[in-house]
Amino acid sequence: MATRVADVFEHGGVLLAEAGTGTGKTLAYLVPAILSRQRVLVSTGTKNLQEQIYFKDIPTLQRALDVPFTATYMKGRANYLCLHRLDQLKDKGAAAHDVFLPMVSAWAAQTDTGDRAELSDLPEDLPFWNEVSATAESCLGSDCPRFDECFVTRMRQRAASSDVVIVNHHLLCADAAVRQNAYGEVIPACAYAVVDEAHQLEDVATQYFGFSVSTYRLEDYARDVERFMRSGAVATREAQDELQKGVDRLRDHARAFFTELAFAHRTGERPRGEERVRATDASLSHTREVAAYLAGSLDVVEASLALLKPTDHDENTPKPPFDISALARRAGEIRDELRFLLRVGDPAYVYFVEFRGKGIFLRASPIDVSEIIRDLLLDRMQGTVLTSATLTVDNAFDYVKGRLGITEAEEVRLASEFDYERQALLYLPPRMPDPREPSFTMAAGKQVIELLKRSQGRAFVLFTSYASLRAVQAIAEMALDYPMFVQGTAPRSQLLQQFRETPHSVLFATSSFWQGVDVAGDALSCVIVDKLPFASPADPITAARIEAIRARGGEPFGEYQVPLAILTLQQGLGRLIRHRRDRGVLAVLDPRLQTKGYGRRFLASVPPAPVVRDLDAVDAFFTIV
Repeated sequence: MATRVADVFEHGGVLLAEAGTGTGKTLAYLVPAILSRQRVLVSTGTKNLQEQIYFKDIPTLQRALDVPFTATYMKGRANYLCLHRLDQLKDKGAAAHDVFLPMVSAWAAQTDTGDRAELSDLPEDLPFWNEVSATAESCLGSDCPRFDECFVTRMRQRAASSDVVIVNHHLLCADAAVRQNAYGEVIPACAYAVVDEAHQLEDVATQYFGFSVSTYRLEDYARDVERFMRSGAVATREAQDELQKGVDRLRDHARAFFTELAFAHRTGERPRGEERVRATDASLSHTREVAAYLAGSLDVVEASLALLKPTDHDENTPKPPFDISALARRAGEIRDELRFLLRVGDPAYVYFVEFRGKGIFLRASPIDVSEIIRDLLLDRMQGTVLTSATLTVDNAFDYVKGRLGITEAEEVRLASEFDYERQALLYLPPRMPDPREPSFTMAAGKQVIELLKRSQGRAFVLFTSYASLRAVQAIAEMALDYPMFVQGTAPRSQLLQQFRETPHSVLFATSSFWQGVDVAGDALSCVIVDKLPFASPADPITAARIEAIRARGGEPFGEYQVPLAILTLQQGLGRLIRHRRDRGVLAVLDPRLQTKGYGRRFLASVPPAPVVRDLDAVDAFFTIV
């Protein structure tokens, strides 16, 4: 693999490299990247892998290679502390944050990076971090009194002088979206790129090249305008009062708009997770009328800000928390996106309402991101390597090439070096109801219980829906007393840490644990998957992609739904064997693997472990030392 990557850095082009778990693919692209003496951009699917490369692999290579080189890693701005915002909170003596403010202040005085990942004691979902993070909306740029010390500025400076720049797909796509809108880039110019965990790129690009207006976005904006006023940046009381009235109207109209949106897309007593919006919807006319008042209130706030004469500031007066022109521009951006979303007029996008927690989101996502990825990533690079443990379906790269807009590429497949014949077993139950039958959940619960008894816990049980997770969890808890952790009860990293540290524990989880999770050793000895992970046709993006394939005369089930499910299943089962010494049982409870014609495509793609249909064989496997 290193030889093939080196060829890309020498001659250019695109390389697709599928390298099974344990092959050492990270070093296989880092070594030629460093030896090429070019600046190389490395993008990973997760922050965890990003940090592993920077803190583990890069130091190893700095010791091993007789070549001096520099490296840095970059994350999205919200991961970094804003010193100016921290100063403002300290000046106020913010009593509400008296637990975390001293912790962050002490850390700020000694950190070199300002990366919140260094604060392991800070809860992942802590609202306080939003008040001190370096968001683009709150950035004063070169006018900031802490500009020279700014962690984001220093991150950019380090990256601009580094040979290897390590980012994640979220930042890669966010940066490309910023460049697309002509607001200037964050990532320094690179002619060569490595996209690791490339199977995730389509999903991330779909998220970043869409549009979204939400209850959270409107409330954040209203709060920021109020913070601007409280800073003393508005010269007269009359101007303050007028702006406050505008913000109050903005909140009122936002509340009315999202209430109307929820009412129009409510099914039964409770709103569903996501609901498609079509130009022919009868409710759309009234929704637009309500939205017109919201757009008008954004116009008023934008105009009020544009007319303000800021207070004169000398060197002893604190700078306001926001740049006034940037604050005004944000109102215009929200208004323009709202109008685009409610036109429901661009056939390249799918429009939908999403209900998540207490938030309501009106979104538009691109149906096909292949052209976007080609234009904004592949065509900008002289050479690009896309790699993952899961890139092929039916022994070919055709699916991923189509989804990512790759027309010409070199290809290489490298099997995992793990001995699946000895290290693993694939268990397929002999008799199971169809997953669509009500009896499937009880049958799955019984299978999970029997498997967990034999593995003595030490298992991931992965589900395709929360409803199935909760039902099977309830059945298992009645029969077993192993420690059980459930997705959603704590942050993801905390659940993983608890799982690793608790003997014989079981983790019940859905989609976010199917990939990017690494538990080596005896702590994880069984991975159970309840159903084949087909994307739900009720999901608006999936439905729109199915329609698009059908419209061009394709067959969406075989071309899109099955390949996507195969890659997802490969990722889920790939959680089990992470090291040469690992042993364990893979179990797929879905009978369609054995009863449907497409089941053969799935079986051909899973790890080449011996297949058994008898729980006695599972017993025997676990009794072998």
